[in-house]
Amino acid sequence: MHPAAAAATTGDQMLEIIAFKLNHQQFCLRTETIREIRGWTPATPIPHAPVYVVGMMNLRGLVIPIVDLARKLGMPDAVTQERSAIVVAEVHGMNLGLLVDEVSDILSVRSQSVQPVPNIHIASGVCYSAGIIVQESGMICLLDLEQTFRDDDSGSLLAA
Repeated sequence: MHPAAAAATTGDQMLEIIAFKLNHQQFCLRTETIREIRGWTPATPIPHAPVYVVGMMNLRGLVIPIVDLARKLGMPDAVTQERSAIVVAEVHGMNLGLLVDEVSDILSVRSQSVQPVPNIHIASGVCYSAGIIVQESGMICLLDLEQTFRDDDSGSLLAA
């Protein structure tokens, strides 16, 4: 059973999430995967990187890749602006910077408010969503970074 589905069955657990926007749509991540949030600064390009990798940045002596999360999710490229942010997350033991349009909120939601993703055919066969959080203001897609950046046979989280 998927962790989000398991949490949803308990009913009264609280989930801490960080909400952000990509192309005017709301998404969120569990806060336990987040290391920090930084303002946007241009990244240094990486030759021959996958198209969704914007480049790399120096994070207090650690060089980390920066991923255009919108593009990784099959959406139009992010357009950096004053409110753009880099959400630094740990995925499979690796730090990644995720470029988002803006961070909108840090929320506590009841696990029972996480609804399963509708069973639709996805071309890649991999669902990047752990569920949908239904709120009065609308719905927020809860992303599963472990699935979004799963290891492939090359051992790289960022393989094309």
